[in-house]
Amino acid sequence: MRARIYKPAKNAMQSGKARTKLWLLEYEPETARVPDPLMGWTSSNDMRQQLALEFDTQEEAVAYAQKHGIAYQVYEPHVLVPRPKSYSDNFRFDRKQPWSH
Repeated sequence: MRARIYKPAKNAMQSGKARTKLWLLEYEPETARVPDPLMGWTSSNDMRQQLALEFDTQEEAVAYAQKHGIAYQVYEPHVLVPRPKSYSDNFRFDRKQPWSH
């Protein structure tokens, strides 16, 4: 069974960055999810899909996986580069697009 080690992305629905500083170790699914014929819920026999371990650093997560003999793959996080913005740029005379209606 293979595990993924990654840093979760920011929630797209909120502006905060809560729960994005920790590294997660999650197992990849062994079996596909199957819809229940009666209720329509999706289910799986794989209990390791419910397990998500949190670590402070990537090195801790890798050390845990190596100690327990878990095959893993590390996904590097995408780092956003903040672009400087100025409020006064909205009112520049050489603005390419009009800012008002």
